[in-house]
Amino acid sequence: MPIVTVQVTREGTEPGVDHVTPAQKAAIYEGMSKVLFDVLKKPPEWTWVVFQEVEMEDWGWGGMPVAEYRRKMAGRPG
Repeated sequence: MPIVTVQVTREGTEPGVDHVTPAQKAAIYEGMSKVLFDVLKKPPEWTWVVFQEVEMEDWGWGGMPVAEYRRKMAGRPG
């Protein structure tokens, strides 16, 4: 029985939305189950998907808070 944990920062993808919507989560559950079926032939009814939203200030990347890292990368020449 596969168990997949999906972690994302708690922020929206649309103006005025500060979280992942139920419809977006449902699409992720379906997509992850499909990948495990396509690759490992694990039936979707055997697959558990756990979705966790993490506050941005609780997530670090590149040795700094993720918001600071993103600002630094946004200012970097491509």
